[in-house]
Amino acid sequence: MLNVTRLSSGYGEVNVLNDITFSVGNEIFAVLGANGAGKSTLLKTLAKLIPVTQGHIEWQGRDITRAPAYSLPAQGVAYVPQEHNVFSDLSVAENLSVGALTGSRTRDEKLDEIYELFPRLADRKDQFAGSLSGGEGQMLAVSRALMQDPSIILLDEPSAGLSPLFVDTLFEKISEIRQQKSVTIVLAEQNATKTMEIADRLLVLSLGEVHLLKPVKELDMKQLMEAYHI
Repeated sequence: MLNVTRLSSGYGEVNVLNDITFSVGNEIFAVLGANGAGKSTLLKTLAKLIPVTQGHIEWQGRDITRAPAYSLPAQGVAYVPQEHNVFSDLSVAENLSVGALTGSRTRDEKLDEIYELFPRLADRKDQFAGSLSGGEGQMLAVSRALMQDPSIILLDEPSAGLSPLFVDTLFEKISEIRQQKSVTIVLAEQNATKTMEIADRLLVLSLGEVHLLKPVKELDMKQLMEAYHI
């Protein structure tokens, strides 16, 4: 579904990612690495928020290397940033309605699915998003992405700053979303242990380059530790 070939990107004249090549199918594809390895930069590049300086991005057979970010939701691509990922002055229901602007199904049909998946959001549907806890806010951000009826979701470190209880719940829901909706998920994470419990394949970045790319079941822990410089 997603093919990335010899990708380089960064900020201004400084490249953070260098010569990255991988493909993603119908799976949970995890991007791991130590702080500063380039995980968030990679997802921002895929979401077209950072320009590509070299290489190509192909999505469902279409070259989107130069496509504007605003064109991606209509093509089935949803992006959930790590921070500032909800409209704090809007209610939970209003946030979800924003996500419903794309896709062919009705808003109410999609809302029913979201509230079944995240009952806590149903209880807080009239509450301002800015008053939610960190974990509830992440649930809302993921749910708003799902309201787009995407084919792929780019999740940037969704567990950052959450309590262990919410981390467990969130990862359970990500796995459930994958199984129920057959949505491809690209998950950039710092929490390697939880990620390996749900991911099908891993891409491990080290200093902006591919250090490791393989199925989780074939993972060599020594190689993973080397990528984290342990």
